[in-house]
Amino acid sequence: MKKQVQLQAIKTDLFTPGQNLAAFIQKQIPQDLVQERMVLAVTSKIVSLAENRLVPRQGIDKTKLVQNEADVYLGEIGYGCHLTVKEGLFIASSGIDESNSEHGDYILYPKDPMASAKALWTQLRTHWNLREFGILLTDSHTSPLRQGVTGICLSYWGFRAVRSLVGTQDLFGRELKMTQMNLADGIASMTVLVMGEGQERQPLAVVNGLDLSFCEESNAAELRIPLKEDLYYPILKSLSKDCQTTLAK
Repeated sequence: MKKQVQLQAIKTDLFTPGQNLAAFIQKQIPQDLVQERMVLAVTSKIVSLAENRLVPRQGIDKTKLVQNEADVYLGEIGYGCHLTVKEGLFIASSGIDESNSEHGDYILYPKDPMASAKALWTQLRTHWNLREFGILLTDSHTSPLRQGVTGICLSYWGFRAVRSLVGTQDLFGRELKMTQMNLADGIASMTVLVMGEGQERQPLAVVNGLDLSFCEESNAAELRIPLKEDLYYPILKSLSKDCQTTLAK
């Protein structure tokens, strides 16, 4: 009998820049939700605030900021946004956020999201005395030809993010050749759905009952695909010459 998945968004106090994030989380999470094999989703925004990844609007050009933050800059698109690749994500404007910023500053991604996830994982796992525990930093993104945003994993630690089904069989006994399950983005999508996008003040979510393989070390390469191997690379390659030059690097 499979264990039922339990998902709980956590309403918290207001988090302020420079605040100790691990101590904040320990105070906000009810003890009855803390158990072995739990996954804690944390919106990447409060991680950025903890690391003071803020840039004042005054005296800075947003386009230049986006270009400086991007791993690959693909050009300006609609609604004042820019198309970029950042931390292995195909995302608008290098993930720079302007919402829920107390003084209107630009909020950048954490400097090293995987390192941030590992640091949180280490501190919380020790504090809660857990053996199997996962941490997930989330963001929101848009999908082509779809209205609205859904959750996505920026980084994670403590569990396998991808499950390969290659070599297994489908319902009719045919061997699967390519199928892999993206567990990290799936968890991010479900947690962001309950955490909200506006003034809910629910930057944390606890998930219990997931069928995951927990581990001591995580590697971002497990989840990422190099640009030139990606299914959509032909579309990206067809962009302007400047973009093609960037993609070729």
